[in-house]
Amino acid sequence: MKLVIKMLLIFMLSFFQQLQAKVLDATYNVSYGLFGVLGVSHAHLEITGDKYTIKVSAKTIGIAKHLSRNRQEHYVSHGHIVNGMLVSDRLHIIRTYGKKYNEKSYRIDHKKREVIKHIIRKKNGKIYRDEEKTLDFYSKDDILTLYFNLSKMIDKNALGKTYHFSAVGAEKQGGKITLILPERSQLPEYKKSLGEGEYWYLTAILYQKIFNSNRGELMLAIGEEGIAQKAVLKDLLLFGDLVAKRIK
Repeated sequence: MKLVIKMLLIFMLSFFQQLQAKVLDATYNVSYGLFGVLGVSHAHLEITGDKYTIKVSAKTIGIAKHLSRNRQEHYVSHGHIVNGMLVSDRLHIIRTYGKKYNEKSYRIDHKKREVIKHIIRKKNGKIYRDEEKTLDFYSKDDILTLYFNLSKMIDKNALGKTYHFSAVGAEKQGGKITLILPERSQLPEYKKSLGEGEYWYLTAILYQKIFNSNRGELMLAIGEEGIAQKAVLKDLLLFGDLVAKRIK
């Protein structure tokens, strides 16, 4: 059930116009057709002076918990703030399922413009992989800070525009992250799928094959306060749409 986790984590978008606040929290769930709710995620941002901490956790529940062997993921980003932008210094990711434990940590050296990745993998409590390497790209953003910084990096009124970014933690797709604002002619489709309100809309491309979707394109509705409200991965095989929705 990696898909459920990916849908949950896309809601790291949820706070990206709220950096003046000291502490922010939001909770989301993911549902899929007749299966109902399959996962829950919580995101937390805390700012102290010119330092920040972001924590995002996601877990499967119900039938997805059984099928995924209780898959859970935890992301933590630490760094500093420059001119209102979050700059990542460290990213830590832990994934657990069944008897497996996978840990990835990243150290970003901004002076040398390089990223060091450390991987630890365990099974039944025993380490079977422990290695360190330098990534072949550098970014000031990781996959958490990128979304918190977006309000200063994109123009939500630039309909039809495509934005390309890079982020530490997304190296499976070469660090690449793409966001697309819909054309005006596409807005009725977004409103039909995501609902109408004081929203603006975009598509986030995950660059991974998800069911019958080659790139994993998520349609998103963002509230006027900058908090993501709903996301839809359309027309999946057999059971229709996969939907992520903010619950508090």
